[in-house]
Amino acid sequence: MIKSELVARLTARYPHLYHRDVERIVTTVLDSISKALADGHRVELRGFGAFSVKTRPSRMGRNPRTGEPVAVGQKRAPFFRTGKELRERLNTDNPE
Repeated sequence: MIKSELVARLTARYPHLYHRDVERIVTTVLDSISKALADGHRVELRGFGAFSVKTRPSRMGRNPRTGEPVAVGQKRAPFFRTGKELRERLNTDNPE
């Protein structure tokens, strides 16, 4: 599902809200999560999961075209760990 599909589903589910308002809400939530991660914070949505940032140390990589060793710098990457309720929902015999 992409962001526009999420907005469309929420608009259909809550017809009393304007499409532009739902779009603004979804954008605000996603921007807030992104900003918190960029600031080094952890974001936990109970029952759904937790977003955090993992630091990958610098290492020696390899250029796939030439085979030469290449230094790859340290990186920060987003990480998502599912919550218990989401894991249970995914592993039931009768998904809703």
